[in-house]
Amino acid sequence: MFSKLKNYFRLLRITNWLKNIFVFVPLVFSKHLFDINYIYDVLIGFFAFSFTSSFVYVFNDIFDAERDRLHPLKKDRPIASGTISKPHAVITLALLLIIIGFFSIYLQKNFVLTLWAYIVINIVYTLYFKKIVIADIFCIAAGFLLRVIAGAFIILVYLSNWLILTTIFLSLFLAVMKRRVEIASNPSASDQRVVLKDYSLNFIDLIAAITATCVILSYALYTVAERTIKAFGSEELVFTTLFVIFGIFRYMFLAIKKNRGENVVELLLTDLPMLINIFLFITAALYIIYF
Repeated sequence: MFSKLKNYFRLLRITNWLKNIFVFVPLVFSKHLFDINYIYDVLIGFFAFSFTSSFVYVFNDIFDAERDRLHPLKKDRPIASGTISKPHAVITLALLLIIIGFFSIYLQKNFVLTLWAYIVINIVYTLYFKKIVIADIFCIAAGFLLRVIAGAFIILVYLSNWLILTTIFLSLFLAVMKRRVEIASNPSASDQRVVLKDYSLNFIDLIAAITATCVILSYALYTVAERTIKAFGSEELVFTTLFVIFGIFRYMFLAIKKNRGENVVELLLTDLPMLINIFLFITAALYIIYF
């Protein structure tokens, strides 16, 4: 029984729910982190987006099961490995759709529209855009951006344009580094993902350099924007840019030199320097914003 339950947890990719922490970004930077009513709303939004992302994962795994069997890591996924049959996966998909429908009835309208936009984009991605060079990484990046936008919608707060730009470039950076690791770590990667035939490491490294630079500049400009300084009553947030720079450089090092980064969550949770950097960034940002 426990083994079957574990397989379903793997099918839902519960560990990847950590990506949905992006919905908390507007809560933090709108200075409502310690407001219980706002926290409650965002927590509900987090679980709504988590079940929605699980729906997308299951849908993708059903359609990609044959190709996943060719991948050194994805071959162990429940559907690809046969531990969960496709009919049972379809039933799981239907149950997730019911849960999402339940959330859709009670949550803020714009937030719900964002949830469904996420679903539509990812379905189109799975069926079509994942085969088109550049379009594939934009679809992946859209998921992170929609999480941040949804976080602002559910508590009805203003979201800085610089913060949106930072999220866009960070999302593109993570997506392109994922593609790099896929190519570098698996000689037959294009058999598993057709679009990889249109990428090269030199091309990807160029995009990575551009997006990494834009992440750093966008966040730096956010910290020194007049509206940001006025909102937080301090000019010290600019110093947290150092942690952003370190995080980007560390991520590039791990992806390029160690072939890590195909799974963002796994990398962030297992690399000690990255964990320390994230902890210091969060601590410094919270102190400057709230104290």
